[in-house]
Amino acid sequence: MKNNVYESAVIINAALDDEQIDAIISRIKETIVNNGGEIREVENWGRKRLAYMVQKSKIGYYVIYRFNSPSNIISKLERSYSLDEHILRYLTIKLDSDAVEYLEKNKVNPIIEDNEAPSTEKTEVTATEETEEELDENDK
Repeated sequence: MKNNVYESAVIINAALDDEQIDAIISRIKETIVNNGGEIREVENWGRKRLAYMVQKSKIGYYVIYRFNSPSNIISKLERSYSLDEHILRYLTIKLDSDAVEYLEKNKVNPIIEDNEAPSTEKTEVTATEETEEELDENDK
């Protein structure tokens, strides 16, 4: 059976402890590997504010898995997602060759696992200070 490249985005309930979230993340990885898949990349985006409330939660823990696998494990994987009460939402898509090429070409971060935060450099933004007189003149 031909292996395809998939991307699965999962939103986990952020109210859980970090250990519980790590257990869910590793359980999903094990499900993929035990069913014949191969993990290419795992991105832990961490806790993010949701656009709207999902199952009475305003914050979700985002994890994105990219993996190679035969197509028959997707139904098993999504079934495990739907049975897990701590997973708020999920979406699994098949990546075409253009998407895989784009991801490989524009790969900024290496494989991110085990809650390693991606390295980000902070840049300072300076604002111009306006005096009270200038503010009063602008209001006129």
